[in-house]
Amino acid sequence: MYDVIVVGSGAAGMTAALCTARNGLRTLIIEKAAHYGGSTARSGGGIWVPNNAVVAANGVPDSPERASTYLAHIAPDVPEELREAFLDAGPAMLAFVCAHTPLKFRWVREYSDYYPEAPGGQPRGRSVEPLPFTASLLGEEVEDLEPPYVPTPAGIVITQTDYRWLTLIGRHPRGILTAAKVFARRFLPGRHLTMGQALTAGLRAGLKALDVEVRLNTAMTDLHHENGRVAGVLVGEQVILAKHVVLASGGFENNERMRKQHQDIGTEWTVGAKANTGDGIEAGQRAGAAVGLMDDAWWGPSVPLPRGPFFLLAERSLPGCVLVDKTGRRFVNEAAPYIDVVNAMTGDTWLVFDHSYRGRYPFCGIPPRRPLPRRWKDTVLTAPSLEELAQEADLPELTETVRRFNTLAVDGEDVDFHRGDSAYDRYYGDPRTKPNPNLAPLTTGPFYAVKIVPGDLGTKGGLRTDVHARVLREDGSVIDGLYAAGNTSASVMGHTYAGAGATLGPAMTFGYLAGLDISGGER
Repeated sequence: MYDVIVVGSGAAGMTAALCTARNGLRTLIIEKAAHYGGSTARSGGGIWVPNNAVVAANGVPDSPERASTYLAHIAPDVPEELREAFLDAGPAMLAFVCAHTPLKFRWVREYSDYYPEAPGGQPRGRSVEPLPFTASLLGEEVEDLEPPYVPTPAGIVITQTDYRWLTLIGRHPRGILTAAKVFARRFLPGRHLTMGQALTAGLRAGLKALDVEVRLNTAMTDLHHENGRVAGVLVGEQVILAKHVVLASGGFENNERMRKQHQDIGTEWTVGAKANTGDGIEAGQRAGAAVGLMDDAWWGPSVPLPRGPFFLLAERSLPGCVLVDKTGRRFVNEAAPYIDVVNAMTGDTWLVFDHSYRGRYPFCGIPPRRPLPRRWKDTVLTAPSLEELAQEADLPELTETVRRFNTLAVDGEDVDFHRGDSAYDRYYGDPRTKPNPNLAPLTTGPFYAVKIVPGDLGTKGGLRTDVHARVLREDGSVIDGLYAAGNTSASVMGHTYAGAGATLGPAMTFGYLAGLDISGGER
């Protein structure tokens, strides 16, 4: 019998297990997939935690009051006690992870909150990322790590900080210097991991030092109950007993039935881990749990490529492109937070850009000036002139839209949608483009139109929990023995997205809070 069984091996589950094992409890992690790490290992690895010591060490001022004001403003629908629990425990969680794993973190310099001009917002950012991690610390277990979402050539490792400047490799000296630095890493001894791979590997190394087993290819089929409380899990016909269960098995982004039921959308455009099919959420519901935010996800505009969706970050913020609807009209600030862009989409959407844009910036991983692959022909349309592109894509108002946009771009002020007004917009802009780093006219053929779909990083709805991550019934009572964290739980972010890493920061924090409550440990 175990003291704790954690279902799922992403950052939420591993942080919970690290806490319980560190406090002397016999802990087991079970993982449905053949690899550990889930969506965490596929992610950028950023962690959004206000008032953390890493950012403070860089001289960036913050305060609990300021962070509380910010979250209350952008997520007023979330119970205050949950917001405050996250803000209060987040810095301690990060310090705990630093103390009990080989992980080291750095500030993602100047990557602002997603709403930095809101009350309490931070234009210089509150996000941290793991430093490159030496894979040999994991031994043979590194081979069981979930692969990254976007594979890179052997020996090439890229951090979040690198990514910003690599998008400007054809435009800015720092882009060239960053590319040289990334290339030089190939010659470092050993294998190195970055982003979500580094975060996952570091957490696993901490668990390995505590002899915590991660049992792969082990799918929970239901919860086990004894004497009115959760007392373990079912794996097929086998019962694995435990005094406490932490559900951290991800969202339901790859469950077609659940997505149709709650979101009227399918599974083909998510980049979440394939094993995330809502098992933990449905098991919790069968145990009487309440759910929330089931209609929502960590949305982001994505390109439906043959190999799978490509989640757009910098591409839509860079100058020389516009997002248009099925008529060819602009409908949103292209550089806005990705969740807001998808919420503004109402149907067919296209990203339109010209030859100058293609010659300056990478697109979906293809370096500037290289032709886009022919196999993308069902997603990318091209034509010598804007008028011909409008006809081919059936965008009757595109020509007039671009004419007006070009006038605004030359003036440097987007009076229609305010692109470039926010520090968030400018983070992924081109500082060599004046007077607005996010605006440039579309003038040079050939012109391109790329299909855009409502993709996501995962769903954000799930089991309702309290400040200790205990799962709640509809009447607010606690289901004894049951905890949830990460995308298995209803997000403390509500319907918004505070900043880079606002998925992983709360996931790890509520995993940590679950571990503390189970073990009776102190921060």
